[in-house]
Amino acid sequence: MKNILLAAAAMAITFTATSQEFVSMDKSPMDAAYYPAQSTKRAFAKTDEQKAALQPQIRVLYGRPSLNDRNLFTSTDVKDSGITKYGEKWRLGANESTEITLMSNAMIGDQVLPAGRYSIVVVPTENEWTFHINAENDGWGNFSHKSEMDVVTTTIPVTTEDESLENLSIALYSPNNDNVVHMKMGWGTYRAELPITLL
Repeated sequence: MKNILLAAAAMAITFTATSQEFVSMDKSPMDAAYYPAQSTKRAFAKTDEQKAALQPQIRVLYGRPSLNDRNLFTSTDVKDSGITKYGEKWRLGANESTEITLMSNAMIGDQVLPAGRYSIVVVPTENEWTFHINAENDGWGNFSHKSEMDVVTTTIPVTTEDESLENLSIALYSPNNDNVVHMKMGWGTYRAELPITLL
């Protein structure tokens, strides 16, 4: 009986120590965008052809921060409550570096990228965002970004809309249902789309 009680106590101590390793819910939870959007539900496809069409081709993992009544961007010479500043590196999200996984070779800008995992760092200005697709992975924010590891640098226009999005949002879609997929990003009133050509 004594051995049983000792074993139970040891298990309780182990469980307590393990349970203390959990952290509370993050204010900016991680999310995933897939192309095709329903890729994760391909097991429910009724035919082999439908299942094949739903094989994932691109995945983006990113933290989804909230505006919380803050300004998104400020100029570099203004001291206020902006989340990030024009002309400075931004992780395009929160917490861990934003990551894009290409399941096949693709072209971004004028550069062909082999299938694989990459991190994304953006340098925003008022009218355009410059994307740095980088070979460094598993970093925090843009702090591990090394420009010498950039494999693509490309600039896209940014627009604004009347509707404001409280949380950063990323979606992957093909406007013409072809091999060109747009990575659409929105936060606050800002909108930008990065074309990705699947090869």
